[in-house]
Amino acid sequence: MSLWSIFRREGVSGFSAASTAEEVTEGIDGTGLTAIVTGASSGIGYETAHVLAHRNVHVVMGLRNMATAKGVKESIAKHNPAAKIDVMELDLSSISSVRKFASSFSSSGLPLNILINNAGIMMTPFTLSEDNIESQFATNHLGHFLLANLLLETMKSTAQRTQKEGRIVNVSSRRHKFSYPEGIRFDRINDRSGYNSLSSYGQSKLANVLHSNELARRLKAEGTDVTVNSVHPGPIATNIFRHSRLISAIIHTFGKYFLKNVQQGAATTCYVALHPRVGAITGKYFSDCNIAEPSSQAKDAEMAKKLWDLSSDLVHRSPIP
Repeated sequence: MSLWSIFRREGVSGFSAASTAEEVTEGIDGTGLTAIVTGASSGIGYETAHVLAHRNVHVVMGLRNMATAKGVKESIAKHNPAAKIDVMELDLSSISSVRKFASSFSSSGLPLNILINNAGIMMTPFTLSEDNIESQFATNHLGHFLLANLLLETMKSTAQRTQKEGRIVNVSSRRHKFSYPEGIRFDRINDRSGYNSLSSYGQSKLANVLHSNELARRLKAEGTDVTVNSVHPGPIATNIFRHSRLISAIIHTFGKYFLKNVQQGAATTCYVALHPRVGAITGKYFSDCNIAEPSSQAKDAEMAKKLWDLSSDLVHRSPIP
């Protein structure tokens, strides 16, 4: 039993750090909804896809490793034979892969009610993506930034046609509070000098919150019925720590006592994606299934706008309106 299960301090939502994804979605019927979940092959991404499918949502999983796709799909179907699951190849570190995924999804004719930007990497050594962008920033932020914008028209039209609110959920982290001192290193994203793997991870997670806030502001100004929120899943024992042998060893030995399990870790994402209580809430940061306070940098509107412009430039497009 972990500490999270002992201390069940429920917030305004009625849920706590110990709540599981199944508990926070109990009684919710997602029939008729379609969701994309990135990075759903393991960890909280897999649990998110599993629980959404269990609630009758048609889930499209964006997976980088297609060799594991069949097993992932079969595992979910084993628990719920009626689950509607599709798998499509998606590498968030590659701009061309994101464009291909978005084009293929749009061509499928499927509606899109929920987009869960979950995939991520953590504490990697300094490397550049195939597009020559620092890997953590490219994978955790830029790929999701592009994906959300490429699928936005589909989400808008789905919301208008079905009269059901669309929801975008960006999985961030409490580590967004521990980025580089300047927040986003706008002029040094690819600078190896001064690179710190944990600060760089924090930078990418800060970018997730800033992106959520800026996109929420733009959609609200348009009067579009699509919300955007960011979430902190909590400290969880998953393979995201694989790039640090020391942290992985500590987690393997003691993690079950002081970290959330995967079912608890996916709770906030599933709550924000599905629960009626979150309806019309946008531009907020959630932790333990409740609205929480992000860092002061995450609330910096000018930094959010500047990040939007930088991201538009990096994906080699004219600025997204």
